[in-house]
Amino acid sequence: MTLWLSIGLLFTFTAIIFVLCKWWNTLCIGVTPLPVLTFVAILFTSGLDVGLIMFPLTEFAGYADLAASPEYNFANPLAIEFGFWGFLIWGFYFLTCFYFCMIEPRVKFFEIPAVKFVNNAVIIGTCAFTAFLLLVNLPWYLPDLGDGEAVLPVFYMIVIAAIAAAVYSSSKIKYVRILSVGSSVLFMLLIATMWTDAFLLGDGTVGDFFGTAGMIGEYFTNLHEFMLPLNDYHAFYLFWWFSWSVMIGQFTARFVSGLRTWQLMLAMLIFPSVAIGTWFSVLYYYHAEELVISTAVNLAMISVGILMVVNSLDSLIRLYSENLNLTAERAGKGKYFVGNFLLMCGLTVLFMLDFLQIEWVGALVIALYLGCFVYILKNKRREVMAINSSPPENQLDFGKLKRSH
Repeated sequence: MTLWLSIGLLFTFTAIIFVLCKWWNTLCIGVTPLPVLTFVAILFTSGLDVGLIMFPLTEFAGYADLAASPEYNFANPLAIEFGFWGFLIWGFYFLTCFYFCMIEPRVKFFEIPAVKFVNNAVIIGTCAFTAFLLLVNLPWYLPDLGDGEAVLPVFYMIVIAAIAAAVYSSSKIKYVRILSVGSSVLFMLLIATMWTDAFLLGDGTVGDFFGTAGMIGEYFTNLHEFMLPLNDYHAFYLFWWFSWSVMIGQFTARFVSGLRTWQLMLAMLIFPSVAIGTWFSVLYYYHAEELVISTAVNLAMISVGILMVVNSLDSLIRLYSENLNLTAERAGKGKYFVGNFLLMCGLTVLFMLDFLQIEWVGALVIALYLGCFVYILKNKRREVMAINSSPPENQLDFGKLKRSH
């Protein structure tokens, strides 16, 4: 699996370089373009889940334990954490977003029946894995509701409610703007609240915070270290990112807002990374100073995290429903809700039973990447090399989404 993952990574980075060299200044317009900030909000909140909110606090200590994990000795724990979540790996999303916006309309690789089946299996599986992660980590997130380890009935109810909310919101695309912008605003408020609390709890200064944030610089001076898996845990993250990439690319491509290719890349790498870096710096300051997170702040964290899960599930459920032509309009709202709800709950249980693994899903996505490349070389090379603009039917009209729904 490590060899397969390494092949996928090297191919992905090579493809990104080729896209930038070939279409550096090409204007990219999606089917239903939205303003840049709204597009970035959708990208950020759809492409992340509750793990961003809570995982770092459980991982900093492990990255600092060089006796157990000497492979982390090239950078500090904050830089390592950022490397697992930020900047370079958002290039996966850039590549797939560009592909589905500019190339897939001419190639139609994902309309091949076998490819369509695998693609939707990937989307559905990753969607369920998102709910599974929330379920298995709720005992740690909300220790006041249990012993911090056992998955109690109340945690199942929280996940079931999140799935139900996501299925309902996915029935109309107009909700995506509300969810994405709302999640982004609440996330920024959470950062501001925790930053303020950090100064009230300790004796730190604004300079201390920026000093902590500066530690992320070790990520950029060691960027090459993150291009291949450092260990099995890093490989898990990379497979996870691969599993998300193909579907986030499909979903966000429709909202691309008239950016040049290089601008699209920078928007997709920089904006999310700034937010992630700021958040991780706040969390690392709490970790380093051993500050206690209050119950109210902890509840705020888990609330924002659950909202991000709803946002992500909403995007993915809508995507596979449209791909399978099983939308709420076609199936009826009742059948749409019950069918998707039962499917997500059932697959979440399969992940609980270790019947499914996210590494398998990520490996399938790498196969899709390579299969698409071979298909283009064999059947569509001339068409792809001739691309010099967005599909002619895509117009820069920010009101199109509102009028169409």
